Order: sequence, then structure tokens, then C-alpha cells
Amino acid sequence: MARFGKGKISKARHKLKKDKKKKGITRFLKTFEINEKATIVIDSSSQNYPHPRYHGLTGKIVGRRGRAYIISVRTGKKIKELIITPEHLKKI
Repeated sequence: MARFGKGKISKARHKLKKDKKKKGITRFLKTFEINEKATIVIDSSSQNYPHPRYHGLTGKIVGRRGRAYIISVRTGKKIKELIITPEHLKKI
């Protein structure tokens, strides 16, 4: 009997499915300001995406690290800081 996988994208098939109309390069060129709110929307065509458990969470951008942004989100009682590239963020 084979065991099921426990990788980064296991059980996230529909969550990471990409719409056919969402193409282009503008999603890579987005810019955000510090203290601006953004939602995490994973783009499956780009490889360095956050864990699917953070998909749909909204947080505040607290800094920048290289081309990526540091966003603080609340998960339950904890506040976590995630480093996410702009193609996985959506302005609110």
C-alpha cells in the first residue's frame, strides 16, 4: 500500500489552479508601499510561492527584502512575517 505525499503542494490542487486569462508580466512588476494592506494569492506558474495554508490571508506590508516584501499576517493567535515576491500579492 502506497502512502500519500506530504510535500509543499499536497492537497492543494484546486487552490493552486490558475485561470487561463491570467497571463502577462505586469504581476511581476507590482510595487507596494510600507504599511499597505495586501492579500496573498498564490500564482502557481511561479515556483517560489508561500505554503498554500497562507493562500487568501490578508496582512500588512512591513518591509522589503530584495525584490520580495515582508508581510505580517495573523494565523490564529500568532502574527507571522512571511517573505513573499510581488506576483503572489494583491493590493486591497
